[in-house]
Amino acid sequence: MPDEKGQLLGRVTHYFNKIGVAVIELTAGDLKVGDTIKIERHEGDFDQLVNSMQVNHQEVQSAKTGESFGLKVDQPVKAGNSVYKIS
Repeated sequence: MPDEKGQLLGRVTHYFNKIGVAVIELTAGDLKVGDTIKIERHEGDFDQLVNSMQVNHQEVQSAKTGESFGLKVDQPVKAGNSVYKIS
């Protein structure tokens, strides 16, 4: 059941600082381009529109439970940050 942050989708497994890309592993639920996520960080949570997703350097439109994908993010994140779907 979603809490005030939204539905817990998964977590950040890696962050490429120079290019601002997070690798996110989905542990519950699906995500598609156009959805909005919330990334929970010690420095403060932020919302992120999913503009594009990549799996193995290929553009994809969606990802499902058990998959990992790359996502360009607006703010730095760290491995272990939780990811929630808010819309």
